Amino acid sequence: MASIQAANAHDGWVYEEKVDGYRMLAYKDGASIRLVSRQGKDFTRRFSGIVAALRQVAPATLILDGEVAIYDAKLISRFEWLRHRAHDEVATPPLFMVFDCLYARGKDLRDRPLYVRRNVIEGVLDGRDLVLPVRRLADDGLKAWQQVLEHGWEGLVAKDPQAPYAGGRTLKWLKVKVPHYREGERGWEPSKK
Repeated sequence: MASIQAANAHDGWVYEEKVDGYRMLAYKDGASIRLVSRQGKDFTRRFSGIVAALRQVAPATLILDGEVAIYDAKLISRFEWLRHRAHDEVATPPLFMVFDCLYARGKDLRDRPLYVRRNVIEGVLDGRDLVLPVRRLADDGLKAWQQVLEHGWEGLVAKDPQAPYAGGRTLKWLKVKVPHYREGERGWEPSKK
C-alpha cells in the first residue's frame, strides 16, 4: 500500500475512489454475461440485477474490470453488506463500479493508455443503472485525499493515465487506504499482532 505522499508525487496522474467491495471481471458476449472474481469464482447468479443491466449496454462484446459494491445512505461503499446487510439501513442495490475496460467494440484495449480506456467506459456506460464508472476525484493528490477523508471513503487509487492495463499489481496504480478504516464495523476485528 502506497502513502499519500508517494501517490501525489506523480504529475498528471488521476485519482479515483477506492471502492470497498468484491473485485470482478464482467464478460459480455451478446446476451451471455458472466461476473467472475479474481479467484475465478462465478458470481453471475448472485448479482442478477447487474447482469440484467450489462445486457442493456450497447457493445455486443465487452470485458470490464471493477468492484461490486453496496453503498449506504451517505454513499460510502459497505463491504460487509455484501455478506449480510442490515434490513433497517438505507442502501443501494449491488452496483458494479467499473474502473477499467479490457475489451470493447471488437478491440482488445489492454495495450491502450488508461485515459483511452476510461473514455470508452464513460461512453459505454453513459446513463446506465447499476453499472457505473468509479468516481473520479480531484486532479491533485492531496485534494483527492481530503475528499476521501471528508466523505469517509476507504481510500483512493492514484493512476498513470498513460499506463496500459495490468491484471496484477503495478506501480502505475497506487492504492492508498485510510489507516484503520472502519475497523470492527466491517465484520472482523483487527489483528492483535
